[in-house]
Amino acid sequence: MNTLLLLLAGFFLPLFPLSMVFNWVLARFTHPVIRILVILVWPQIGVLLLLAAGAPLTGSAFLWWGLLTAAFYAWRLLTVRELGQWSAMLATSAFALTWVMAADSGRAIDLHAFVLGFAVAPALLVAVTALLESRLGAAYAGLVTGMARDMPRLAGLIAVSLLAAMALPISPGFFAMVGLLLHSELAPVVMALLTWLLWSWAGTRLLRNTVFGPRSGKNVADLQPLHAWGFAVVIVAAVLMNLIWTGA
Repeated sequence: MNTLLLLLAGFFLPLFPLSMVFNWVLARFTHPVIRILVILVWPQIGVLLLLAAGAPLTGSAFLWWGLLTAAFYAWRLLTVRELGQWSAMLATSAFALTWVMAADSGRAIDLHAFVLGFAVAPALLVAVTALLESRLGAAYAGLVTGMARDMPRLAGLIAVSLLAAMALPISPGFFAMVGLLLHSELAPVVMALLTWLLWSWAGTRLLRNTVFGPRSGKNVADLQPLHAWGFAVVIVAAVLMNLIWTGA
């Protein structure tokens, strides 16, 4: 097992404090397409480094380092209101769980699929952030409430993205999390479940402060029907790919 390669992988499958590099890169690029590409590609590099280092990492301290990082960033989600930062911290928390998966599986296809499954929700949230910023100038929870009645298509996209961020059925993150829980020992499973609970708690707070609640009275344009259908196709395709990949 090559420790140097594992430490290098810690930048790409973020381990605190190495995770600050990943979050700095996401903050450095403001264009949503570049941010989405970073979210999709960055952890895949980490998987390649893990495989080169000699996965599976049975008995490795990196497993607990990853679990603590995932729980730490999941807890930080509860204090963040800006959706761009929220998506970055969600990605950091989710990708850190790859170390748990790597402790039990050295198959490249499993690890690549795992990080891809967890990349879908943060990538969708980056797109949602761009849509809100173009309409409101910012993407803060609570800036506009009651969107479900005033902007049903945009509110629907936000709701689906946040439900995917909570890794609820039948989102790609759900299949990734279930795969991790089925192949891990009891102690890591408890920590992973705690992280999952924190994602759900934080996501529910965002839903309450954006999609639901009283109308804010702001006149904001809804998502165009063509764009809504485009997002729907992407979401359905991601779910179907996971169903086919996992054999569910």
